[in-house]
Formats: sequence, C-alpha cells, structure tokens
Amino acid sequence: MRGLAHLPASKSEANRALILHALAGGGQLSNLSDAHDTQLMQALLAAAPGTDQLSAEDAGTVMRFLTAYLAVTGWRGELTGTPRMQERPIGVLVGALRQAGADIAYEANDGYPPLRLGGFAPGTAVAGPTCLSVRGDISSQYISALLMVGPYLPGGLELTLTGAVGSRPYIAMTVTLMARFGALCRTNADATQLTVAAGRYQAADYTVESDWSAASYWYALVALGPVGSEIMLPGLRRHSLQGDQAIAGIMAHFGVETTYLPAEQGVQLRQGPRLGGPEILRLDFTDCPDLAQTVAVVATALSLPVDMTGLESLRIKETDRIAALQTELAKFGGDLQEVEPGVFRAVSTGFRVAGQTVATYHDHRMAMAFAPLAMRGPLAVAAPQVVRKSYPQFWSELAGAGFMAGEAG
Repeated sequence: MRGLAHLPASKSEANRALILHALAGGGQLSNLSDAHDTQLMQALLAAAPGTDQLSAEDAGTVMRFLTAYLAVTGWRGELTGTPRMQERPIGVLVGALRQAGADIAYEANDGYPPLRLGGFAPGTAVAGPTCLSVRGDISSQYISALLMVGPYLPGGLELTLTGAVGSRPYIAMTVTLMARFGALCRTNADATQLTVAAGRYQAADYTVESDWSAASYWYALVALGPVGSEIMLPGLRRHSLQGDQAIAGIMAHFGVETTYLPAEQGVQLRQGPRLGGPEILRLDFTDCPDLAQTVAVVATALSLPVDMTGLESLRIKETDRIAALQTELAKFGGDLQEVEPGVFRAVSTGFRVAGQTVATYHDHRMAMAFAPLAMRGPLAVAAPQVVRKSYPQFWSELAGAGFMAGEAG
C-alpha cells in the first residue's frame, strides 16, 4: 500500500474554535471539517437565537460545550439529544454551572439530558473570580466547557481540579485556543488550578489542523499492511495541540515510522522494524482515550500483547467501548481481558480475518478501528455510515488506497 490520504480537520479543535468564535463575535475560521459533529455545532450555534429547542444528537462535545455556552449567554429552552446521549452523564457540568448562576433543570433523569435552561443570573457582589471545583478524572469536555465560558463569569473563573487529572492535552488545547482569542488563563505548577481573567474574547482568525485521531486509522493500515507499506498524510503538524498525536510514538512499537515533512506539510508513514521492549507492552491512554480501540485491534491482529490503562472514560462514549471491543475482538480470536483493576490486556490466539461482520454500535470509532483488518482478509462492517460523525470521506479514502470493507446486509 502506497499513496496519499486526506484527513478531516480536527473536530476537537474545530468545536472549541466555533464556541470561542461565537463568543468573540467575529474572525475567520478556516479548514472546518465536514464531519457531522462540526457541522452540527455550526448549525446549532446559528439556530439558537431563534429557537427554544436544540438537539445535540449523539455528539458529546456539542452537548457539553453548548450547555455552558447557552447557559452564560442566557438562552432559554430545551437542549436534548439521542437516546444514547440521554444516558451519558452531565451532572458535574450542570452542577458547576448552577453554582455560577445558571438556571438549569433536568427534564427527565437527574444528572442526564435533556436539560431545560432558564437563563443566567450570576451574583452581583462577587469579590474576585467565581470559584468552582470539579473532579479531574471526569471527561475533559466538562472542564473545557467551563474554561471557555470563564471570561463571562463575574470576576472570571478559578477552577480547581481534584484527584487525578485525565486528558490533559485536551485541557491544554482549550487554554491555548482561548489565548488565540484573547483570553488570559493561568495555571499552577501541576495544572490543577486554572484561573481565567474576566473580560471578553477578541475576534481572531484561526486555521484548524487535520485530525490526529483520524490519522490513527492510517497508522493501523500501515502496521497491518504488506512489507513496505507507506502513506502520506497532509495537514498534520509536528507541534500539534492534539493529544492524539501520541499515536506516532505508540505505533513505533508496532513498526510504523513517522517522518515529519518540512514546512508543516504533514507526515509520511512507513512500515519499518518494530521497537524492542518488554514481553507485554504497557500503554496508558489517560490522555488519549480515542486511540484505544485502534491500538487494541492492531495489537491483537499482530499477536503483540499490550496492557492498556486509562480506559475509564470509554464506558461513557458513544457506546461502552470496552464491552464493544471485547465482543468484536472475540469474533477474530482476540480478547481484551481485565487482568487487574483498571488494566486491560489485549491478547489473541489464532487471530484470523475470514469474512466476519463487525458491529459498530452507533460508534464511528468502532467502524474505523476495525476497518484496517481488511489488510489481513475479507470482512464486512455493519452500519458503515456511522463514520460521518468525524470522517465522512473515510470509505472513499480507503477505496482510493486500493481496497474497501464490505457493508453488512
């Protein structure tokens, strides 16, 4: 396999930039993705002033970022989502926003969407910033949502993260993008206390980088492909804001070499020798949980056992991704065993690709993580359209690379 693949823009960057752009009231955003989550965020931000009912569908960043944005801008109405979204917790974010002055009620089950927003009435006699405290091991999207509306709280925001802090690169991405739009955000030495100055964002232009999460599937294709496989991925940066750039170091263990091209033109992937190391490799996905499915599939397909930690957030994604991985890997002769609390070992015995059908569970990453197995044999993918959430052109890009996974009937 040789060639060039086009990646979507990062929806993590894009959805943050869209919120900041809306609060700033101006500037030009470039390279926005046609991924459904990004298109949905744009549409809902545009529709909010003229409606009292919005649906975030199945998009986690949209639901969480919009909850904070709509709260501080005083929007009144119902914010809902798909049945699966109504099973994904949002109580930590709502509780913090209520403390800051937001009127938010639960329409059905406490702690879960749909939400009824009734305006914003912050205290008027606040000395210093609004002080909030949340757990650091929750979804970083809650933390990012609070940080982005921080300048609009009385006196700004002082946010304290308690306990272990996960997904730090996503928090750092938020802080960096806020600075691009003129916000002042200071952090202490261990980044457990973040202070956002009161004020207003400034209109700014920003070009969104290509998506390292999407790049992970091409890393998998090169790792599983024939000897000498290589692919060029334009639009990726060496100095990226995205935590999923970690895939470059992770996939070196599985024999994929990464070369950064001059002038931030992208990267060249090439199949090379696998890195030596312990009999069972140990990888922590605390800061890059969206890479876990890709790595589990590659590890089992290559019969290279890996102990995986930092997977706690996978239980509350589009599906329970740990359970989904266990079910689908078993079809090929792989497994994801919890060998000790919080440690999952990806292993295989007699791994074989021979026409199996992969269920996708309404989860775009299940479809794309298993698709590279087509390098090892025929398989079918159920509900392949789920990739529209983040990488609508995925299947056409695969076809351009010379192969295609079949759609299950």
